[in-house]
Order: sequence, then C-alpha cells, then structure tokens
Amino acid sequence: MGKFIITKRKNGDYQFNLKAVNGAVILTSEGYKAKSSCEKGIESTRKNSADDSKFEKKTSSDGKWYFTLKAGNREILGLSEMYESVRGMEIGMQSVKTNAPTAIIVEN
Repeated sequence: MGKFIITKRKNGDYQFNLKAVNGAVILTSEGYKAKSSCEKGIESTRKNSADDSKFEKKTSSDGKWYFTLKAGNREILGLSEMYESVRGMEIGMQSVKTNAPTAIIVEN
C-alpha cells in the first residue's frame, strides 16, 4: 500500500510526498501554510489521480521527463521526479494512479 507522508519544511510550510509500495517517492506536493490545507491537497490528489486529463507531461531544460498532477481548478497538486525516458515517466504516472486512491497518511 502506498503512503502519503506529511512533513514540515524548514520555512514552516507543510508538504506531502506520495510513496509507492517500494518506498520510492512518486509525487511531491507544493508547500501549504496550514496542515489542514495539506490534508485537503491529499484528498484532491486521491480524487484527481483517477483522471488522465489531470496529468501533464513535461520535459526539463536538460531533456529529462516529468509530470504534474493538477486539481480541477488547474492548480498543481504535485510534481514527479525526473525520468530519463517517456516510458519511465508513464510508469510513474501509473504508479500515482494505482497508489494515491488507497494510500495511508503518515505524519513525519
């Protein structure tokens, strides 16, 4: 089972990382000022991860692939790691779709 790990950044903001069953981070959120907002971001991630149209494929300036997951209002919920190939990125997207809906929430 995947996990949403809530942590507090040095600047006091909260963020979550979605980890796959193997422990790999597959999605990292933006910063949230309040823990309750971070928890709402997790719920929105659960909901929006089922919708292919909410994923946006991108390439970095050094040619690596990554994706974002967006909410219904088109704000970014999370950002993936960098991948060497399109195939790797697509596997990462599938992992978010598989893990997010049932992932438990853990606070660090």
